[in-house]
Amino acid sequence: MKTKLIVAALAVAAVPALTGCRHKDLMYDVPVHTSLRVVFDWRNAPDAAPGSMGLGMFDTESGQYLRYTFAGREGGTTHIPFGSYTGVCFSDDNTDWAYFSHHDDTDLFEISTADAEVLPASMLGARSVPRAAGAESERMAATPQMLWTDRVDGIVLPVTMGDTTITLYPEERVCHYTVDVYDISNFDDLAGHQIDATISGMAEGFHPGREKASDTPATMTFVLDPDETTRSLHAEFLTFGETPETARSHMMSMYLVGAEGAGYHYTADVTDQVTQAPDPCHVHIVLRGIDIPVPHQGTGGIVPDVEDWQSVIINLKM
Repeated sequence: MKTKLIVAALAVAAVPALTGCRHKDLMYDVPVHTSLRVVFDWRNAPDAAPGSMGLGMFDTESGQYLRYTFAGREGGTTHIPFGSYTGVCFSDDNTDWAYFSHHDDTDLFEISTADAEVLPASMLGARSVPRAAGAESERMAATPQMLWTDRVDGIVLPVTMGDTTITLYPEERVCHYTVDVYDISNFDDLAGHQIDATISGMAEGFHPGREKASDTPATMTFVLDPDETTRSLHAEFLTFGETPETARSHMMSMYLVGAEGAGYHYTADVTDQVTQAPDPCHVHIVLRGIDIPVPHQGTGGIVPDVEDWQSVIINLKM
């Protein structure tokens, strides 16, 4: 009986030593896991409706990145290796547009979008169209969809049979942009035709761990639709907003293949409308007084090769 008590005492004494060892896989056939209950509190975004939520757990000692997914928006319980972590949550029903990178660094961890290979309305190759002045080197990128994120530090998961609970408070991390083009001289010629457009100087992604947009600029593509009621071109799309560290210009471009097969590139400097917007996350850009040629009938399907582009500078009329 005495021998059994000594063995038990040694086993208990070994637990702290094993807990502090980062080579747990050498001690056990499988890593020691503990139960983690994850709660998403939506007080900062009560109307959010993500289909699922992701949780990235960054081991503060080894740098290992673990990812978990929870259906719906409420959270749930999972099992995770014991240790110390920083947690970053993000809406996770967005794998069709979101690209995740820099998994080895909590602060550099980034959510961005794919390259825009073609302009969505005309299907012209994005690399073949002229770029706005000052944005020639920017990556042509697709726009994001809705995104909510939050970060929590100091998560300590000991070897225990009890649950540990963490609560995160996701916030909306994208900006809403609208564009309206009024006073188009030949609006009737645009019936049924979408117009490709881009805006330069946008942040190319968002860093959930830093809770700020990327400082790398990108030119994002979007589409203008004719609005018969207002006889205007209208667009609504999301961005990651402006780059936070460096002030940049914002050029809006419109691309159109005319009926004769020639390419037209319209450019307007909309920097002031972006940077001076009353709400930087709800930006409304307005252009007026544009003469647009009759579009090629193949727009939206097969378009001819465009070798020469006619550039037109749009002077803003406020």
